[in-house]
Amino acid sequence: MAREVEMADAEKDAAPSATAPATAATVQPEDPEKAALADLTGAVSLIERSVEQKEPRFVTRALRQTAAAKKKITPKVLRNFAHTFPKQLEVGSVLTQALQSEPSSTQADGVPSTKDSVLPEVEIYGYLVGLVFFIDQKKIDVAKTVANLAIKRIQTYNRRTLDSIAARVYFYFSLAYERSNELNTIRATLLGLHRTATLRHDEIGQETLLNLLLRNYLHYNLYEQAEKLRAKTQRPETSSNQQLSRYLYYQGRIQAIQLEYTDAKECLLQALRKAPQSAKGFRIACTKWATIVRLLLGEIPERTTFIQPGLREALKPYFELTNAVRIGNLELFHDAAEKYGAVFQTDKTSNLIVRLRHNVIRTGLRRINLSYSRISLKDVGLKLGLEGTVEDIESIVTKAIRDGGIDATVDHAKGFVQSKETGDIYSTVEPQSAFHSRISFCLNTHNEAVKAMRYPPGSHKGDLETEEKRRERQQQEQDLAKQLAEDDEDEF
Repeated sequence: MAREVEMADAEKDAAPSATAPATAATVQPEDPEKAALADLTGAVSLIERSVEQKEPRFVTRALRQTAAAKKKITPKVLRNFAHTFPKQLEVGSVLTQALQSEPSSTQADGVPSTKDSVLPEVEIYGYLVGLVFFIDQKKIDVAKTVANLAIKRIQTYNRRTLDSIAARVYFYFSLAYERSNELNTIRATLLGLHRTATLRHDEIGQETLLNLLLRNYLHYNLYEQAEKLRAKTQRPETSSNQQLSRYLYYQGRIQAIQLEYTDAKECLLQALRKAPQSAKGFRIACTKWATIVRLLLGEIPERTTFIQPGLREALKPYFELTNAVRIGNLELFHDAAEKYGAVFQTDKTSNLIVRLRHNVIRTGLRRINLSYSRISLKDVGLKLGLEGTVEDIESIVTKAIRDGGIDATVDHAKGFVQSKETGDIYSTVEPQSAFHSRISFCLNTHNEAVKAMRYPPGSHKGDLETEEKRRERQQQEQDLAKQLAEDDEDEF
């Protein structure tokens, strides 16, 4: 009986009281504005730590943290952040004045400055935050004003710890003027900044500014000037994958216009391999140019190229164009070129697509050559949809024979095309050449992968290590690999 009473008392104590308040406190959602301000001030702390320890990876982490928090930045957050700067610095007043057009309901909380002075890196970072905010808000005129002031301040410093932040400012400086369609007005400024970065051995600045200049020239179809700049400019040995991908993309575009299709194809495919998967816009643009270049080389891209997740709709015009070239249908090619003419004009590939007409004709002739041992020139014109006299069609066929597109002869007197008998391809050197090109591609890919490998500092020290140190080292390597992958995604 006593045991039953004890059990009843225990159950009564364990049961929650109806009148007692809940013991588990409800977790209040975090204020997004406070979280954004905390992210910005945390990034400032990382920058100060980077300068103190001379460790650039902390700046990279700060920039990555800013990229993740930029969608949460509001006018109120930017005002509070501007008030953390000393009054004698221009950056705080510039950001505050730029926000005068915002509603009065977004007034700052009166956050006082906790420091009498800040590092130059932190000052330029303040300009960068404001620049990113105004570009995202589509206030391009305000962004250009902030960018110009930031560039003037950067030119007064010569500190290698400032290079990564300055390079990001250069990018948004160019983006602001590109959005306002005034890229040609800052070309001289970019050239001057690139010259200064070269003299100061600012490697990340050199890479960024070179890519911005190439983009500036290509925006106005100044391919000859872009090639002169590219050929006479020496890139730094240590380059980031992000900037290298952009450089290879611009180089491939230049070489494609200059009829160097083989080199252009190699550059564009390499740019695709080095670009992160999250860089959707860059991968779409690069795939478009690579597709046209491969078609001009007589290659047909695989179908899987056009059905990648997230790229299918954007690559649809190029898929239809590829299909027309594959079957050698000139009428279908003209329909696709006319239907998506505006898209090709926007992508700046219309000049290359005009050159594809000859490839469509050559593909059609090759199919006819394989299907018929003898066919009249008039029937060739009907099958290909060519307009013109028999003499015009004969000229087209003879040119294809001279270029090696088909193996046949033309009887001018009787007006027909005689196909030659196909021999055993394995008795020629063509299979050997195909295997050689594949082996060369694999070896080059391996060499590029070896060159791109990066190791944590001090990894070469100490041949003997304990099991605990080995696990710690492996964990550090995994963290470094994850951080490098995130850096690649953030750059795009």
